[in-house]
Amino acid sequence: QVQLVESGGGLVQPGGSLRLSCVVSGSIFSINAMGWYRQAPGKQRELVAVTTRGGGTNYANSVNGRFTISKDNAKNTVDLQMNSLKPEDTAVYYCNADLDYRGNQRYYRFWGQGTQVTVSS
Repeated sequence: QVQLVESGGGLVQPGGSLRLSCVVSGSIFSINAMGWYRQAPGKQRELVAVTTRGGGTNYANSVNGRFTISKDNAKNTVDLQMNSLKPEDTAVYYCNADLDYRGNQRYYRFWGQGTQVTVSS
């Protein structure tokens, strides 16, 4: 069984910073990519940032230059450093991982339960 657990959400003022962390545990043979998505009320879930096995990264235009995704392969963790936060960043943030949990090189996407980020004065 695979679990993804996020932490680090909360309330922050505009212009502030937060750091989200996600730990992947369980039966893990290989992780292909890890990322962060978010979903604001009344909106669809959208990609925030992703990092691949080789270390490449990709960001949504709306967060590029303000957010940084990083991972620790040894610990199976992925973090999201969020700076210069804006009210429109308010959402539930979810981490995900595309991983092989059976040892057969077939990758499946797993999701965390989400953590709330609220940017407000």
